[in-house]
Amino acid sequence: MKRNPYAGHRRSGGLSMNVFTDDELSDIHMATLEVLQRTGVWVEDDEALDVFADGGADVDRETRIVRLPAHVVDEAIRSAPPTITLCGRTPESDVVLEPGRVGFTNFGEGIKVTDLETGKLREPTKRDVAEATRLIDALPEIDVLERPLGAHDVPQDAVPLHNAEAIFANTTKHVFIGPINGRLLDKIVEMAAVVVGGAAALRRRPLVSFITCPVSPLKLVKDCCEIIMGAARAGTTVNVLSMAMAGASSPISLSGTLVTHNAEVLSGITLAQLTARGTPVVYGSSTTAMDLRLASASVGSPECGLINAAVAQLARFYLLPSWVAGA
Repeated sequence: MKRNPYAGHRRSGGLSMNVFTDDELSDIHMATLEVLQRTGVWVEDDEALDVFADGGADVDRETRIVRLPAHVVDEAIRSAPPTITLCGRTPESDVVLEPGRVGFTNFGEGIKVTDLETGKLREPTKRDVAEATRLIDALPEIDVLERPLGAHDVPQDAVPLHNAEAIFANTTKHVFIGPINGRLLDKIVEMAAVVVGGAAALRRRPLVSFITCPVSPLKLVKDCCEIIMGAARAGTTVNVLSMAMAGASSPISLSGTLVTHNAEVLSGITLAQLTARGTPVVYGSSTTAMDLRLASASVGSPECGLINAAVAQLARFYLLPSWVAGA
């Protein structure tokens, strides 16, 4: 089992960047609770509406707006585990997510590769997914694996299954996959169960986790809901990752964007906990600012780094593991 070094821990003297004070974090939390209770989130999936209603939320079936009382959100945060073990094929590949420790993963999903023989840029194949996975598996600096590429030479309505097959066969590390929808998530869970020796073994040592993104601002679309609920029922970790864009789909200010971001992530975490209390969740972020020249996300920018630091602070405030985007 691998435990990464602490960062920003008082005993280690590691690097940290504290964007907000504790009081300011509390202000952001209270503003988020106000948004969730007054404005609410739009929820597309009917089953998710039922789960929210049964959990004490105010659900308007006609508009599909779910308003979450503060106590429901706070209880969901408290029920999510502060420490998660991301299991690999072997115990030596296990990684522990707990307060203060920092780890690394690769970025995904790449949509182009440079052909090793011709040097030309082209669309990736399933073989490329397998070869990229083997490379990442060999790099000790990378702790867990996110699907590095998407296979473009297979039927696209089943591409997450082909990605999972290529990845499971070529790594001993824990795997994060975006399964697209709940049906494909269930199939990937079945595949992972075969790898580890059955459904019971997978629940004891889940070697796969799932990633899903709310749609900014404040929408839990059907596929997102299916993935959150499906992961919770399977006993696997779900990374609820907001991709708000300051100046476009969220307010231009850092605090305003973080309130929107926070409301989206906490609504997803609440859905996970109402589905299966105690399910492991990761507080995720690929939130950044809009590049005003290109009207695109400025990933790797100073603004992105500032938002990442603030998101990590928020996750620590909630005692939850965090996942933030880099360059």
